[in-house]
Amino acid sequence: MSEAPHGAPIKTPGQLIAAVIAGFGIPVAIIVLLAVYVDNTTRTGAGTNLDASVEQRIAPAAQVDIRDANAPRVYKTGEEVFKAVCSACHATGTAGAPKFGDASAWAPRIGEGYDTLVHNALNGKGAMPPRGGTSPDDYSDFEIARAVVYMANNGGAKFAEPAQPAPGAAASASAPSSASASAPAAASGAAGASSTDNAQAAAAVAALAAVPQTASAPAAGAQSADSAQAGKALYEQVCQACHAAGVLNAPKFGDKAAWAPRLKDPMDTVYNYALHGKGAMPPKGGSNASDADVKAAVDYMVNAAK
Repeated sequence: MSEAPHGAPIKTPGQLIAAVIAGFGIPVAIIVLLAVYVDNTTRTGAGTNLDASVEQRIAPAAQVDIRDANAPRVYKTGEEVFKAVCSACHATGTAGAPKFGDASAWAPRIGEGYDTLVHNALNGKGAMPPRGGTSPDDYSDFEIARAVVYMANNGGAKFAEPAQPAPGAAASASAPSSASASAPAAASGAAGASSTDNAQAAAAVAALAAVPQTASAPAAGAQSADSAQAGKALYEQVCQACHAAGVLNAPKFGDKAAWAPRLKDPMDTVYNYALHGKGAMPPKGGSNASDADVKAAVDYMVNAAK
């Protein structure tokens, strides 16, 4: 029985050429398509974004942020300050901070009053650093107060929105913590004043900068025997730099009309302003006098305005 002869699949030169082209062309086409696919796929590995990597490596170590000093300041809202600063602790109640929106946690704080809450926010309390760890250059007193009102009102309070500082009252937007820090604030607050006011402001700033730094608190039993004399002495040494002539909106010594709106507040509030600063006035007038002597100086000025 004879077997059928085997026939070759390629019988003509044309078929041979087609087979050779297909053998090489198809793999090459597949390789090209794979390369295009891989190149167009989103790459997330380190160093895959060459343009961004180059820009990052050649970027300067420091950058200059140029701002127009004469441009009107745009204040942050209470919500913006809360999200940028306060939420780090108050969003979750970290370190004993009253949790945002928790009425039971905020109730005892709200009971202390608006002034106390703002004072604690500006000066710190417990684990909370002054101003939430920021500086007056970052957020003004007004912006910090806005954040306090925003959080307190979301915890059940009905505090009114704090009044926005006037455009020319840049000095009152933040309260510096020392005489040296108060100098630029005082200068900016007096920018729109007359030449006489400018001279008075400059003299007041120079006087504050020259205030001798006494001990922060006297030794036990060494307090002044005559608080009235101590108050007068501190006034003449520190306070009169602004209060003698009413510089920088300070109520003038002996001016009943200027002191009347201040004396509508409880004396504890007036003492608090003197001890911790308000507007262009630095805490304790820029001195390191004891709390008792500062209160005595306040009493001396108040008695002169009655």
